[in-house]
Amino acid sequence: MMINKRLINLCKDSKKYIALTILVNWISVLCNIVTIILIGQFINKIYIGERLDLNGNNVFVAMMNFKIWGSISLLSGIIIIAILLATRYSCNILYAKFSNAASGNARVTLRELIYKKLLRLGTGYTSVESTSAVVQVSVEGIEQLEIYFGKYLPQFFYSLLVPVTLFIFMSFISFKAALVFILCVPLIPVSIIAIMKIAKRILKDYWKSYSDLGGTFLENLQGLTTLKVFNIDEERHEKMNVEAEKFRKITMKVLSMQLNSITIMDLVAFGGAAVGTIVALIQFKNGEIQVGSLLIIILLSSEFFIPLRLLGSYFHIAMNGMAASDRMFGILDAEERVKDIEVNEEIKLKDVKVSLKNVDFSYDGERKVLNNINMEITSGGLVAIVGESGSGKSTIASLILNNHKVTNGEININDKNIEKVSLDNIYGNIALVSTNSYIFNGTILDNLLMAKRDASEEEINNALKTARLYDFVKGLKDGLLTDVGQAGSALSGGQKQRLALARVILADRPMIIFDEATSNIDVESEESIWEAIYELSKDKTILVISHRLANVTNAKNIYVMNKGILVESGTHDELMKNESCYYDMVNKQNELEMIREVC
Repeated sequence: MMINKRLINLCKDSKKYIALTILVNWISVLCNIVTIILIGQFINKIYIGERLDLNGNNVFVAMMNFKIWGSISLLSGIIIIAILLATRYSCNILYAKFSNAASGNARVTLRELIYKKLLRLGTGYTSVESTSAVVQVSVEGIEQLEIYFGKYLPQFFYSLLVPVTLFIFMSFISFKAALVFILCVPLIPVSIIAIMKIAKRILKDYWKSYSDLGGTFLENLQGLTTLKVFNIDEERHEKMNVEAEKFRKITMKVLSMQLNSITIMDLVAFGGAAVGTIVALIQFKNGEIQVGSLLIIILLSSEFFIPLRLLGSYFHIAMNGMAASDRMFGILDAEERVKDIEVNEEIKLKDVKVSLKNVDFSYDGERKVLNNINMEITSGGLVAIVGESGSGKSTIASLILNNHKVTNGEININDKNIEKVSLDNIYGNIALVSTNSYIFNGTILDNLLMAKRDASEEEINNALKTARLYDFVKGLKDGLLTDVGQAGSALSGGQKQRLALARVILADRPMIIFDEATSNIDVESEESIWEAIYELSKDKTILVISHRLANVTNAKNIYVMNKGILVESGTHDELMKNESCYYDMVNKQNELEMIREVC
C-alpha cells in the first residue's frame, strides 16, 4: 500500500535509516509493553493478597504465565521499570534522529536527480514541464516526499510489526481479547485502501490546479510592467482569480476527504479497542482474568490501533507526495538525446573551429528551420551570421552548442562529430553571450566567480577592463561587492550585458558565440561591447549573430541567411560587390539610420 519501489530504490541511503527508525520504535513499544505488564502483575499480587517484600522475599511475578522472570522484588521491579522508561526515552530521541536522516537523504538525492536531469535536458526542459511546475515539484513536492521517507515508510512497517508483537504478549493474558484486537486491526488499512482510490484522482487534480495557478502567477509577476502599460492587468487579475477559486475548491475537497477518512479510522480504532475491552471485562466478571490483567489489556488496547491510526494521518501527506512523485517521474523519464560519446574525447582546446555540413533542422519534424547549411567557422578572427528575424541565425548557435540534434547532415568541432562530444566538453570550450544571459542575485564578484572560482584579482580586473566595465566597478562605493539585485535589476541593460561579457572572458573559453548580445542596450554600451568583441577576436574564435550590419563590416567572413537558407557568404566588400541580399540589407539599414538622424 503506497510502497513505491522505484522511489525507494532511488534513495538507497535512506533505507538504513528507515530500518533503524523502525527498530528503535519497536524497542520503544517493547519497553512500554513490558512496563505495563510488570505493573499489572504487581497489581495482581496485591489483589490476591500476596505480601510484597522490598528485599525480594515471597514476591513471585508470573510474567504472561511464564516462570521466566523468577522472583522479583518490588525494588527490583521499580529499577527495571526505570531502566525501561530510560530506554524508551533514548529510543524516542534516536527515532527523531534517524527519521530526520532518512528524510534528509531523500530530499538531497531527489533534488539532485531533478537538477541533473534538467542539466541533461538543457533548455528543452520546458517541453516536459513548465518552470513553475518544476519549482513546485522540487520544493513542495520534495517536502511531501520527505515525510514519506521520514514518517510514512517507517510507520508503515512499524504498524505491521506492533499488532503482531502485542498479540503474542497479550495472548498469554487473554487470548480472546487479543484475537478481537488483531481481527479489528486490518479494518483500518482496508478503509485506507478504499479512500486511496478516491484520493488519487483528487490529488492529481489538486497538483494540476496548483501548477496552473503557480504558472499564471509567475507569468503575471514577470510581465507586470507590460500588463500595466497595456492596461490589461485587471483582466489577468480576473483570470488568476478564477484559477485561484478552482484551486480553493480542489483544496477543500482534499481537506474534506482527509477529515472524513480520519473520522472513519477513529471509529474503527476506538470501536476495536472498545470491543476488545468489553471482552476483557466479561472475562474479569467471570473470574477468568485478574484485575491487573484487565488493566494490562485496557492500557495496551490502544497500542494495537495507534500505529495504524497514525499511519492513516501520514497517509494523506504521503499520498500528496505520491502525486508529486508522478510529476517528478514525468521529468526524470523525459526522453533525452543519446550521444555516442567516444572514450577519452575530453579536450581543452587552444583553438576551436566549427563546420556545418549539409545541415537540415526542424523543431517539430515538419517545417524546416534550416535547409542544407554549409559553414566554416575557423579559429581566430570574427565570423558573422546575419539575416532578417526568423531566418535561422539563433538556431545555428543553438545547434553549435548542441542544444538540439540536427535533422540531417552533421556539425563538427575540430573535425570531430559534435554528437560524439559530451555537453560538458562543448560547454568547456564554447561560451555564449546572448540577450538572455542571466545575472544572478548577489554581488558583482559572485557573478564573476561563477566562471572561475579561483580567479585572481588580476584576472578579474583584466576581464572587467576587456569588457569595458572596470571604471564603472571601481567607481562604486562597494566595488566588486556591490549587490546587483535580482536578475541584475540594480544595473542598466548595458551594464548587465558587459558583466555577462566579463564573466565569459574570465571563463577563458577558446570560442565565444555572441547571439544578438548588443540588442536593446544603450549606444555607449553597444560600442564598448563591440570594441571588446574585436579585441577578443585576436586570439579566440568569435561567432557573432547580429541584426546591425554596420557592426560586422570588419568580420573575416559573413554568412547571410534568408528563411533558413544560406544565400551568400564572404567579406563585407565582396558581398557589397555582389549587390545581392546583403547589399540590399545594408542599404535598407543605412536609409533607416539616416531617417533616425534627421528625426
